[in-house]
Amino acid sequence: MGFTAKDLKNATSRSALLEIAKKKKIPVERTLAKLKYEAELTILQTELVNLQKWIARNKMRVAIIFEGRDAAGKGGSIKRFKEHLNPRTSRVVALNKPTEVEQGQWYFRRYIKVLPNPGEIVFFDRSWYNRAVVEPVMGFCTKEQYNKFIVQVPEYEHLLYEDNVKLIKFWFSISKEEQKQRFDSRLANPLKRWKFSPVDMKGQELWDDYTHYKEEMFSKTHTNFSPWIIVRTNDKKEARLESMRYVLSQFDYDGKGESGLPLLPDPNVIMRYHRGAIQIDI
Repeated sequence: MGFTAKDLKNATSRSALLEIAKKKKIPVERTLAKLKYEAELTILQTELVNLQKWIARNKMRVAIIFEGRDAAGKGGSIKRFKEHLNPRTSRVVALNKPTEVEQGQWYFRRYIKVLPNPGEIVFFDRSWYNRAVVEPVMGFCTKEQYNKFIVQVPEYEHLLYEDNVKLIKFWFSISKEEQKQRFDSRLANPLKRWKFSPVDMKGQELWDDYTHYKEEMFSKTHTNFSPWIIVRTNDKKEARLESMRYVLSQFDYDGKGESGLPLLPDPNVIMRYHRGAIQIDI
């Protein structure tokens, strides 16, 4: 039994509506959780708009990398990050596989061309770290290419650091069971089916191989000047909110925190990579 027209007319406040729901045993927890999420999201997006204005005014260059297993929530998070930003000083980079010409060039060259300009934020939906995990697992690169990449990454990122590019590296971590559920959801939804690829089909089968190369990537490319930030949760909405909080916490922009919403991320969700830490997707 749900709310009647009389209930809605007589409920003059939110608490009164909740009291009616309690008496009639109407489940409202999911609805309240969704409303809370949307309210927090709006406030954090407003903070991001203020951050963007500050970055543009100060001619800063900010690159945010979103990495993780297939269906980890990278694209959905980027969508919420960028939803209300000025498109003139923000963009998303999601490169296709290298062309024949690019395959003969230095691996990092195609990424250098799309790095942020002064005053710009760039969101990387996957990045040069394709060569750290996906390519070796799927056999898209040779062992020699992989070894050369792993050696060069810290040097490349140190050059970016010395040139005052602010680089934030996120790894969105999910469990094997959650990945399977998200794959099934994609296949069942005609609007999301395009997201499912032959590489995705191998995600579950090659889970342990992905884990091996992921851990190798962390141990070889996590540095003081360019650390890996783990987003450790199976809840996509929580991942979006907490990753936003982390980005906002990294800058001292004008008007920061005027909304009154806490901008420090939950340490149980957002954490630096640590060799001894147990990751959710192992």
